[in-house]
Amino acid sequence: MNLTLLITSIIFLPMGAALISYGIGRRHKEGRNIFANIITGVTFLLCAFLCLQTQGNAAQNTLIAPFSSLAGKADLGIHMHFTIDGFRTLYGTVAAFMWFMTTLFSKEYFGHYRNRNRYYLFLLLTLGATEGVFFSADFYTTFLFFEMMSFTSYVWVVHDEKPESLRAGATYLTVAVLGGLVMLMGIFLLYDAAGTLFFSELADMSLCQGKNSGQIWAAGLCLLFGFGAKAGAFPLHIWLPKAHPVAPAPASALLSGILTKAGMYGILILTVDLFFQNAAWGGLILILGVFTMVIGALLALLSIDLKRTLACSSVSQIGFILVGVGMSGLLGEENAIALRGSLLHMVNHSLIKLALFMAAGVVFMNVHKLNLNEIRGFGRKKPLLHFIFLMGALGIGGIPLFNGYISKTLLHESIVEYIFLINANVIPAFFGTSFMRAIEWIFLLSGGLTIAYMTKLYVCLFLEKNSDDTVQKKYDDLQGRYMSRTSAFALTLSAALLPIMGFLPGIVMDGIADMGQRFLRMGAAEKAAYFSLENIRGACISLVFGALIYGFITRPFLMRKESGHGGKTVQKIYINRMPAWMDLENILYRPLLLRILPFTFGMICRFLDSLVDTFVVILRKTIYRDDKLPHERPEGNALTHLAACTATFFETLGNVTVHRKAPRKQDYEHKLALLYEEYQENSTMIARSMSFGLLLFCVGLILTVAYLFIKDVFGW
Repeated sequence: MNLTLLITSIIFLPMGAALISYGIGRRHKEGRNIFANIITGVTFLLCAFLCLQTQGNAAQNTLIAPFSSLAGKADLGIHMHFTIDGFRTLYGTVAAFMWFMTTLFSKEYFGHYRNRNRYYLFLLLTLGATEGVFFSADFYTTFLFFEMMSFTSYVWVVHDEKPESLRAGATYLTVAVLGGLVMLMGIFLLYDAAGTLFFSELADMSLCQGKNSGQIWAAGLCLLFGFGAKAGAFPLHIWLPKAHPVAPAPASALLSGILTKAGMYGILILTVDLFFQNAAWGGLILILGVFTMVIGALLALLSIDLKRTLACSSVSQIGFILVGVGMSGLLGEENAIALRGSLLHMVNHSLIKLALFMAAGVVFMNVHKLNLNEIRGFGRKKPLLHFIFLMGALGIGGIPLFNGYISKTLLHESIVEYIFLINANVIPAFFGTSFMRAIEWIFLLSGGLTIAYMTKLYVCLFLEKNSDDTVQKKYDDLQGRYMSRTSAFALTLSAALLPIMGFLPGIVMDGIADMGQRFLRMGAAEKAAYFSLENIRGACISLVFGALIYGFITRPFLMRKESGHGGKTVQKIYINRMPAWMDLENILYRPLLLRILPFTFGMICRFLDSLVDTFVVILRKTIYRDDKLPHERPEGNALTHLAACTATFFETLGNVTVHRKAPRKQDYEHKLALLYEEYQENSTMIARSMSFGLLLFCVGLILTVAYLFIKDVFGW
């Protein structure tokens, strides 16, 4: 099959089908559901076909510009460019599979929702945009589809249009817009320094060590800000814990499992093409990863909302991936183990969160609640749901024989190998041995925190009983009737993949890692001994940490005794120890964006305005020597004065003709001046509401252009 046609179909078929599905849904809702299932299924089959082709030739890297021939004589040299290799086809297939499973589940989940037609429209639009990101060959194409993906997925977050959803959507959109604007600034800087935005060309330039290294670092940091915002990296993770609980469960699975990986895709591009084997860049990513990993795990442990816990867990798992990406920079030519671990953990996290968020969706569509105290005991006597959730919990916990164990083992080995190599003087030490041993223990402790919060969810849902016996009986009576066969198929298939990947690491996991060989520019890699005593030991340390945290922190301090239903029994309930004020968005970002920056810009504008006024007054007191210009009026302006004179003339004419018996008298000067002032106030309010984001963009753009101008003129 023609590669151009295949790639074009994978990206633009869902987008075109989105409009068709909306039209079908206006007349036939079941037809729309079937049509959406077919489109996502076909997209998955096309991606799988492409993936099988690429797997046999992992070095394939074909540049595709499907619309360049349409430009003709008006060609501006700006086209969308796509490429294929093992990594891109792998993640395109993972994304399409997740979309297919969540679309199958969406029919039942949205059975009692409004605005289903709108949901399916943006579901398919986002699928095409996401595939466009993963198959992009240059930063221009990446940016184009990245921003499209951000705006179309915003509709998922605000789907139910409740106040909390709209607020979470505002947070999501603000982070996405600011990230996109900073990313665009980075693209301008990068193109000026390198003269190209193609990943393959940038990879051959060694830019971070050239004469423009300072500008390349500035561009890289801007791009890291944009990609990190979507990935959910600290401190730009604030949208994840807010957006996931309010978004529909199928959308949450995609937000967590795929859209965050679009951000990680960008960070990988920066790491392997722009800052390849750069220890300083690796150290920066490692530090960001450690903070993200620990903070996400702590937030998940403290949460008592099912989906919020899973959302904070996503933040933590992104931290694990960032640790591996950072270690690849520190390890230099020995980067294979770290990059293989990062790639595998990306895939593992995507598939694990697909199963866990859909399982949470089953709970919500039956109970319409997410608080752990209210959904407690829901999973009892439901063996299928038990199996699905347990597979996800064991996988994300890094338990041996499950898929998460394989990737976490490689990530842990990368830290251990770095310590060994710097002690043996094989590679230069960017960080000391003591520091890296501390990082290793923090890594293992974070694994223990993961086990602790997943144990809390598992015990709450499947082992404990609800404090209200009537509610528990209602839950127990749902066995066999809590989800449809189609939903059961989607959830079971998603969960069944996880142990298969863990049981057969040499076949499945190594095969997946090999597909990223060319994209990630890995060095030679030896086959890992996944079940060696040393690797089992690391997993056991995390297990011990998890047991201690659950037994000595979760049960005593994150729960308290309370009288049960009717006051007869005493049962522990889950409590949230996180202070309400301890919210990074409310502490830092909202005051910064809504108060400090507007106040600062306002003071600057007022100062400049006063400076101009002062200059005018000086001119009038010296050169012009006038106290008041003839055209100045106490209220209104020349236009309102002219309109008032015209109205007064017609009023006088009417009083001597039509209204002689009851003459009218109206102060049109004052009335029209008031209308003009009201118009000015409304215009100001509208301008302020729309212009702040543009103001930030313009300031950044002006600074960027000024820098480029000065650089060209003075040769800096």
